[in-house]
Amino acid sequence: MAGHSQFKNIMHRKGAQDAKKARAFTKLIREITVSAKNGLPDPAANPRLRAAVQAARVANMPRDTIERAIKRGAGAGADSNFDEVRYEGYGPGGVALIVEALTDNRNRTVSDIRAAFTKSGGALGETNSVSFLFDRVGAIHYPAQTVGADAMFEAALEAGADNVESDEGGHTVTCLPDDLNQVRESLEARFGPPESARLDWNPKSTTQVEGEAAQSLFKLLETLDDHDDVQRVAANFEMADDVMQRFGG
Repeated sequence: MAGHSQFKNIMHRKGAQDAKKARAFTKLIREITVSAKNGLPDPAANPRLRAAVQAARVANMPRDTIERAIKRGAGAGADSNFDEVRYEGYGPGGVALIVEALTDNRNRTVSDIRAAFTKSGGALGETNSVSFLFDRVGAIHYPAQTVGADAMFEAALEAGADNVESDEGGHTVTCLPDDLNQVRESLEARFGPPESARLDWNPKSTTQVEGEAAQSLFKLLETLDDHDDVQRVAANFEMADDVMQRFGG
């Protein structure tokens, strides 16, 4: 099973089980703040902010918390000075990873990320050292109960999407980056707001991982997922279902 999407499902379940709401809120608040700062503070006129607000609502973030984050970004206060940074490297088993973060202290963040890679037996590389192994895409996610797989596939193609992957974790619609807003708006008109709509990285090929390398990889991914500055992680690993469940379930 391809690990890129399955890992996200596992982390989502673990997050619910472990009650990591505070950490999740921190990440969402940062995304809302940066989105409001880099564009208009109106979700209706700022697609990135609209997606961030929707993700916060899915996570049951209080309305006043969302509004404060928007105001903080619009006011360009000192506490809204987050930089968008990307780290790339190889983890256990030669798996390529892209780590996207929002940070107010680049030195702290890169030190933490490098330490996590090194501890796992991996190595942090230079910018663009692994991104050539991925395609940049727009990704829109709907819960599985929204609609059947066939109906989502037909609607997505009509909206201009390139592909749809449906499983028990939901429907993930992918499209060209420039088409993200158009496809999202088309699907939203039919099925309501998605759980998430953002730019993502899809691996062009995958690396099979098993045994100790799989265990070390999951520890690295969990460490990255638990870091407040890390917004999302893309990886190109693949592993058997039983291995995935043993280390991630």
